Amino acid sequence: MIASVSGVVAAVSPDGAVIEVGGVGLAVHCAPGTLAGLRQGQPARLATSLIVREDSLTLYGFASDDEKQLFELLQTASGVGPRLAQAVLAVHHPDVVRKAIANADTTTLTQVPGIGKKGAERLVLELRDRIGPIAVGADGATGVVGAVWHEQVRQGLVGLGWTAAQADQAVTAVAEKATGTEPVPMLLKMAIQLLGRGR
Repeated sequence: MIASVSGVVAAVSPDGAVIEVGGVGLAVHCAPGTLAGLRQGQPARLATSLIVREDSLTLYGFASDDEKQLFELLQTASGVGPRLAQAVLAVHHPDVVRKAIANADTTTLTQVPGIGKKGAERLVLELRDRIGPIAVGADGATGVVGAVWHEQVRQGLVGLGWTAAQADQAVTAVAEKATGTEPVPMLLKMAIQLLGRGR
């Protein structure tokens, strides 16, 4: 198991990064919030979770051990794989996820693309007793309201090589189109498309 990686950020893309460790570039899948803290050419440390399949080895990276632990816990629920678990963390802070599961708040959980009402109810049923302590002050912020997503998208764009001015311009343009319910990854993609590098 690769529990963490530390090294120089060799590249950053909209859905991951390459961390050079001992001359080897490790591709790490990351949520926008994690990518926002990475800068090409700068040192970084990511908590990681290695997903082993018959035909692939995939490394997922996180800004904190807390995110990694929740990522791994979510996958113990029926029907939740690594991509869906990462989508949960892309939309919500770990404290918000724990609070939603503890309080059976399926409305918050269904804000994640790929989780319907039945899926949210299943998460509550299977994880409620194992979710751990709920942080005081977990206020329900989803990461798409107010200035929170603004900064995540802005930092993500700067990390991908755009200037701060270009990033600010794109964030302003996205804010005019956004409804306030989109997950951060979707908002970041909208910004990239506005800047002319749509995927």
